[in-house]
Order: sequence, then structure tokens, then C-alpha cells
Amino acid sequence: MKHKTGFIFDLDGVIVDTAKYHYLAWKKLADELGIAFTEKDNERFKGVSRKRCLEILLEMGGIVASEEQFNAWLIEKNKDYLDYINTMDETEILPDVPKVLRYLKTKNIPTALGSASKNAKPILEKVNLLSYFDTVVDGNEVSKAKPDPEVFIKASEKLGTKPEHCVVFEDALAGIEAANTAGMTSIGIGDAEVLSNAKFNFVDFTEIDDNFLESLLDRVSTND
Repeated sequence: MKHKTGFIFDLDGVIVDTAKYHYLAWKKLADELGIAFTEKDNERFKGVSRKRCLEILLEMGGIVASEEQFNAWLIEKNKDYLDYINTMDETEILPDVPKVLRYLKTKNIPTALGSASKNAKPILEKVNLLSYFDTVVDGNEVSKAKPDPEVFIKASEKLGTKPEHCVVFEDALAGIEAANTAGMTSIGIGDAEVLSNAKFNFVDFTEIDDNFLESLLDRVSTND
């Protein structure tokens, strides 16, 4: 028996590479606070909520802040980030992402975005991909950050699919763990060694063809 399937995509590092803009915004704040912050440090922030990222940054610098100051820094970082993403356009889409989204659209497969980002919809609008998604679950709707599976569970509920019949595309270890915890089929996009817990691994979407997607749909739709 075949079941209704759902496909869920993370945003940063999967659809578009906004990690570079997050890095620039965090780096700017870190410099202001006198904290050494590198691109390697930024890897720890992938798939993590903005609040938790700031907590990590302050821990790195041994800084204790009042709630008021903490919130002010959150706002400052987000403003800088928004200034960067306001310049985004379709050239920011990662290779062959539209090809996969078009395939799912032609097959009428329910598709969701599941991201910790609170700016997911504006970004999708800027790169003209919002119409490919039936629903968006972002940081405005969830309280628990990955590896908690809340964002993916909510996405599957909105799509009207059971978790075991969902596929998740992720570039972060925390996201892969969240998908696996939810009982979903996880696909790692990026470094296979880092994302070794994923069910399948690809460097990027150029390695994913229609034959793989067809076999994936058959596999997931018959999961019991």
C-alpha cells in the first residue's frame, strides 16, 4: 500500500547559502565584543537557533549579559543579517535545487520548508522559490531548536503526512539528528563524513537525478 509522502527542506546550506551572511553578522558582533570568531566557529551555529548561537558566542568570550543586553545583541545581529539578505536574488540558489523542486511539483508531492531561520519566507520570496512550497515552518513557529524534531514534526502535520513517509534534506548534523529522531528519511547535503548519520548523502543537488527521486518516492511511500 502506498501512502501520502512529504518532502521537507532546510533552508540555509540546502536551498541557499545564507551561512556566509550569518557568519558576517556574527563576526561583526563578535568583533564589537572582542571575541575571536572564525568561519570554523561558525560551523557550530549551523541549524541552531539565533538565541542559542548568541549564548555560544558569549560563552566563547566568557561574557555574562543581562536579559536586556542579550536581547539588544540579538536584534543588532538580526538587523545586520537582514541588511545582507536584502541584496539576495535568484543567483543565490544552490545548484540544481530548482530542478528537484520542479520534479516534486510535477508529481504533486507536498513540499515544506523546515528551518530555524525566522527570515525563511522573505528569503524564499527574494529568490522566487516560495511558490514551490505548500507550507513553511520556521523559527517563528517553533520553540525547540534542532536536534529536537519539532520543526519537522510540525511540517509533516501541515503537509498531512506521517513522519515515516517524509523525506528531509539537511546540511547540518543537528538537522540530520532531528530528522532521524522523527523517524523520517534523512538526506545529507554536504560533507558525508560530517553527516554520516544520514540515510543518503550527496555533495549537492547536482548529484540527485530523477531516477533517485523516483526510487525514493517508492521507498518512502511504502514505509510501514
